[in-house]
Amino acid sequence: MRLIRIGYACINTILPSPNRTCRLKNAAPERIEELARENLGRLAAILEWNRDHAIHLFRISSETIPFASHESVYLDWETALAPELQKLRNLIRLTGMRISMHPGQFTVLNSPKEKVVENSIRELDYHAALLDTLAHDMSHKIVLHIGGVYGDKSASARRFKENFQRLPDRVKTRLIVENDEKNYTAADVHAIAVDLGIPAVFDIFHHSCHPFTEKSPIEKIIQRAMETWKAEDGRPKLHYSDQWPGKHAGAHSETVDMKAFKAFYEIVRDLAVDVMIEVKDKEQSVLKIYNEIPDLRGLF
Repeated sequence: MRLIRIGYACINTILPSPNRTCRLKNAAPERIEELARENLGRLAAILEWNRDHAIHLFRISSETIPFASHESVYLDWETALAPELQKLRNLIRLTGMRISMHPGQFTVLNSPKEKVVENSIRELDYHAALLDTLAHDMSHKIVLHIGGVYGDKSASARRFKENFQRLPDRVKTRLIVENDEKNYTAADVHAIAVDLGIPAVFDIFHHSCHPFTEKSPIEKIIQRAMETWKAEDGRPKLHYSDQWPGKHAGAHSETVDMKAFKAFYEIVRDLAVDVMIEVKDKEQSVLKIYNEIPDLRGLF
């Protein structure tokens, strides 16, 4: 079994975007179905391209089915788009490709506003429904940040754990939590993950922006995160990115810094982990890594 696998998120820079959407005022069921069918076709093209280039991980956009969780828009997309969804499911199963999703900034499970929490639960349930439709096991995950601090970090972390219990079971079994660059450190997230019995994904870039006070080596932090993953969760996941020079702290770079990545690779090279590369040029950085570290290029 190959140890490290790498992938990228949401779009392929040389193929049409699979994330077309529209304004809410134009979101009639017929229009949503048209956009979603086109998105799924484009997603299939990206996954086939990934297969041909030995890229094993891909993060699917939340916009794949536009307005899927919006309370005023309804489309029975699982029925209407069954042929397209089945094609994708077959492709994912046959290749062993791993997919994931990462809801955006408005999905905040620990918000003090009940309406935001309700919307977040509905959005997470859509993500789980799409992954259930496309994926054949529980290794295909939904990544979520803990959220805001709202003046009381301990209370906000506790609210996250309380609202987690309100989630449908199909969300709970797919949810993984990630440290961020300003609110919740890897140590904070690890404690929450352990309390909830769910996996923690370690983002090394966010950790560099917002480390915790304990002077732990990266190897130890990664190992602690890996220990939160059970067999049914699949390989532990890590996120990798670099700082964009001249931008605000936490801005993902245009392309991978190979010197920095090689230093990271020396830390993880003997671990069975999946690494999501979060940079602006997407698959181009994955190919750059393959060119400079040929051992990472593997066949399906």
